[in-house]
Amino acid sequence: MDLHIVPGVNAKDVAEAHSRDVYLEKDHNCKCLTYWIDETRGHVFCLIDAPNKETVYELHNRSHGLLPHKIIEVQNDFVESFLGRITDPESGQYTNTGLLMLDDTSYRIIMSVNTTDSILLHHQMGLEGAVKKVEKQNTIIRDAIRKHGGKEALHEGRAIIGSFIAAENAVNCGLAIQEQMNGLPDDSFSVQIHAGEPVAQTDELFGDTLQLLQWLGMLKRKEAIIITDGIKELIAKDMQDKRTVQLLALTLPDEQFLISLFDVLNKNYADNEFSAENYAQILTMSKSQMYRRVTALTGYSPNDLLKEYRLEKAKELLRKKKHNVFEVALETGFTSASYFTKCFKTKFGLLPLAYQQLV
Repeated sequence: MDLHIVPGVNAKDVAEAHSRDVYLEKDHNCKCLTYWIDETRGHVFCLIDAPNKETVYELHNRSHGLLPHKIIEVQNDFVESFLGRITDPESGQYTNTGLLMLDDTSYRIIMSVNTTDSILLHHQMGLEGAVKKVEKQNTIIRDAIRKHGGKEALHEGRAIIGSFIAAENAVNCGLAIQEQMNGLPDDSFSVQIHAGEPVAQTDELFGDTLQLLQWLGMLKRKEAIIITDGIKELIAKDMQDKRTVQLLALTLPDEQFLISLFDVLNKNYADNEFSAENYAQILTMSKSQMYRRVTALTGYSPNDLLKEYRLEKAKELLRKKKHNVFEVALETGFTSASYFTKCFKTKFGLLPLAYQQLV
């Protein structure tokens, strides 16, 4: 899938450019499957079955000269799960010459629902109890996504991802999930809602959006549902005001600060000499400023947040079963395997090796 940034773009021009691509696709061993257009943002996204990225550039250059600003490799089933189609839709507006014009944005509201780690549930409840609880949670989440007009999107992480066209539907879905989850004993879950486009800075489909949702899922807040500033702008004010205990709407400055904070953590967590003082310096803040803002937004002190981030990364590595405990400790910034083991046991209630064996 590629991204074209074309200020002032309109549906007719894109339809003509797409038809030229289709006319020449066989010459380049490609199949131009479909496209999405967002006239407001001036963005166009093309889905093309091609042997490599260079061929996509050559096709576009020869057919109309509008070269993509970025190309990422995607799986068609992932695209369909997020965007609802991988071919041209049946409905559309035709010109007098029979040209199909699409007016279908790829901008999506993405909801991430985190529940208790199933491996930890297995340790706490036994296999049978864990399976029943996970099945119950997943049924609640998936039914709510469907009833509120969303699609469950394919995703390689542990969270269940819902894709929506309307922000209000996504928020109502999150509130419905919360209400039903509260009826189950000892449930620990959180909902994060953000919006974005399929191709941005990262090389994964909706990668930027999903990355922020994962980071927001680490926050320790009393509110079970977190929405970003863009979602807040899209939903009606009465929805923002109701159930304020359950819903946290981030301001744009707070959202930008969290992105900067977690970006620094992501780049430096593996360095065992990296500390809270270091990322205060990187973010050009005093230690006291850093402490107050990080604690208020995340629920953790800067040092505790760094440790939490390292532990979550450690769990990811343990689940892959490609590293032993000593290697995981070193790769996630812990000073020793014994200290890592102690922190892991304190946080999750079992030893790292036991966790890995339950995967």
